[in-house]
Amino acid sequence: MSKITKNRLFELLSARHLNNPYSKLADLPSPDNFKDIHIATKRIKKAILEKETITIVGDYDVDGVISTTIMLDFFNTINVKVNHIIPNRFEHGYGLSTKIVDLINEGLVITVDNGISAYEASVKLKEKNIDLIITDHHTVGAKIPIALAIINPKQADCNFEFKDICGAQVAWYLCAAIKKEMNLDVNMSNFLDLLCVAIIADIMPMTTLNYTIVKQGLKKIKTSSREAFKKLNEIMSKEIFVSDDVGFFIAPKLNSAGRMDDASVALSFLLSKNSNAANESLSLLDELNNYRKTLQEEISKKAEAKTDKKDNAVVVWGENWHEGVIGIVASKLSNSHKKPAFIFSIHNGIAKGSARANSNINLYDIITKANHLLLGYGGHKNAAGLSLKVENLEEFKSIINKELECFKEDLHIEPITLGELDVSSVDLEFLSIIEQFEPYGLENHRPIFKISNTSLVKYTLIGKDKNHLKLTLNSDGFLFEALKFNDSTVNLASNLNLIVSVSKNEFRGEITPQFLIQDFL
Repeated sequence: MSKITKNRLFELLSARHLNNPYSKLADLPSPDNFKDIHIATKRIKKAILEKETITIVGDYDVDGVISTTIMLDFFNTINVKVNHIIPNRFEHGYGLSTKIVDLINEGLVITVDNGISAYEASVKLKEKNIDLIITDHHTVGAKIPIALAIINPKQADCNFEFKDICGAQVAWYLCAAIKKEMNLDVNMSNFLDLLCVAIIADIMPMTTLNYTIVKQGLKKIKTSSREAFKKLNEIMSKEIFVSDDVGFFIAPKLNSAGRMDDASVALSFLLSKNSNAANESLSLLDELNNYRKTLQEEISKKAEAKTDKKDNAVVVWGENWHEGVIGIVASKLSNSHKKPAFIFSIHNGIAKGSARANSNINLYDIITKANHLLLGYGGHKNAAGLSLKVENLEEFKSIINKELECFKEDLHIEPITLGELDVSSVDLEFLSIIEQFEPYGLENHRPIFKISNTSLVKYTLIGKDKNHLKLTLNSDGFLFEALKFNDSTVNLASNLNLIVSVSKNEFRGEITPQFLIQDFL
């Protein structure tokens, strides 16, 4: 079996994108293929011409905030005043709820990144004689809301070619359709900087259509005229942006607003009109994000202590665990235990939960098996939200464990390596080949490699808490260093098989390749 050299790496990575029908922005599918989109645009045109009140109802995560930003920015560009409401997770709960409907008295309501499970709210709008247009990307449940138009690629009778898009993309497509219907002069590519952040933050598959939009969007962040992105460019001072910059740096800041306080902080940041406003919003986001990290650590420890290794899923709960961070804790535990995770916060006898999985299982379908116990739920394959009465938690847990019994092999997807690495071929050119095929993400993983039969020359523990492992290794006479973060195990064999990724290490202006150990085999 030949080892992976630069040429082989290039072949393997370019093969991933060979049959992309949307490889150029000009090739993106048209909005016309969405079910109900023409009904929606005609109704919106009427509302604009007759100066009706239009209310955009968003969501408090990054995708929801960006969907709202795109709609507000679009309507602002065409000089149409619209109202907007982003629910507060602590006060209103998720999405278009009856509490939100109480705040709306007339006109037209357009949801973005939510609405497909808002049956009760839709009935209440109907009673108030208010038209509803839903734009969403979450799984369509059994009870479909009463709406004039539902734009969601997951509907069985929707012909839009690519199903796995995020809420912001659906909102963007609606704006493109309004532009077409009213023959407006708006450059839709101006929104790509925002779109790419939403796609990455909502962990959409980084393939075909999403790959192309994110690739272009990451370039757009560099040259964006938005004050928010100018500010982020200034702080991050990166020559080029990659998906991890958004996933690890930008998205958590934006998300912290809706998690810890109110998403309007993130919305204000993205819509900042000058650098002072952007500065103010960003420092508030940073504060909220630091608070989020502290709470997340505390709850992770508590949840970890309640986890039973033998279960097929992590299903744990606690009194008044902060609702804003249980989703991240679920994500963290799902990854470390390599199985789906359900984390619930109990308040006044009601358990509100977040579920996450990195698996071949469809979380939404599994949760549906327990729907007789639930007060409400929604989501998709890898992430969901749900709520139930405290007294039903034990039964819920046993249903989930029983349902997952048949899926033992599928509880966690391990990323697949590209093959055995020729360590001596890793240099800056090797790194630039990896960089050339950014962005990486779900279903298009950053390349990882096997290095078999290396001998351990020496090891040290580094970092201020001495909790990272630095190894010097010998592979076929070639010496190299590799790091394993958050691991202080020094009881190592003299011969090691590794799974590694390769990244750029920038130290005092000098760039060198760095081997990061993902796992020992």
